[in-house]
Amino acid sequence: MSETSTYTYKGTAVHITKTGVGSPLVILHGWGSSGRVMMPVAENLSKIRTSYVLDLPGFGNTPEPLQSWGIDDYADMVESYIRDTFDSKVDLLVHSFGGRITFKLCSRPFGTEMINKVLITGGAGMKPRRSFSFYLKKYTAKTLKAPFMILPAILREPALSWLRKTSLWKKLGSSDYSKLSGVMRETFVRSVTEHLENTLENIPHDVLLLWGRNDEATPVYQAQRIEKGLKQAALIIIEDAGHYAFLDKPKQFAAIAEAYLQG
Repeated sequence: MSETSTYTYKGTAVHITKTGVGSPLVILHGWGSSGRVMMPVAENLSKIRTSYVLDLPGFGNTPEPLQSWGIDDYADMVESYIRDTFDSKVDLLVHSFGGRITFKLCSRPFGTEMINKVLITGGAGMKPRRSFSFYLKKYTAKTLKAPFMILPAILREPALSWLRKTSLWKKLGSSDYSKLSGVMRETFVRSVTEHLENTLENIPHDVLLLWGRNDEATPVYQAQRIEKGLKQAALIIIEDAGHYAFLDKPKQFAAIAEAYLQG
């Protein structure tokens, strides 16, 4: 049986769902997702862990932050929550964007103090390999924006707002970006443009990387890069699974996660 609560951070009520028994496991979801997507994982581990499943600010039942956040802001929020909630170390299970936050958390002194085991699935944060089409879109977008940037400020923003609504501009942006506006659009840009390879050498934790072979959002080569950069990491690849390996192969994922967390 699960229960919900909120944790207030800088005026924002962060929604949390708690379920299971045992030592604490904090679960962080990916971009464009929410804690609801992670609940099957929490329920599958409910016999060995009390899971605390967060809706990060701007997702699920948690309101957007008042201004755009970077990864450090999300890490500050999670750190504050853990410090205020738990008296001893917690384990982390994180997906995708949650991986970005975790790299920041674990590379801080706080990580050694308050985090024990870490399981990352489909974790983001490594610089991706880019195709020719990516760069074509990028520089086409810059060319389209250039004439608007010389306008006086009073005219520039309305003009850029018009540009962003055109069908051509929407084709140039990622699907995640095109769905966003305001604070979360700026947050998205700040997050995806920060690459976190430099945090890896500062992470002393035991880390299990649990990846779907067919992950297209954060391909296996990124998991291999993370494994190589970390001091104590192991990579397990689940066949016939994608970016949401825990949904594609729930029993296999849960069995591996349980063995790791109990070991």
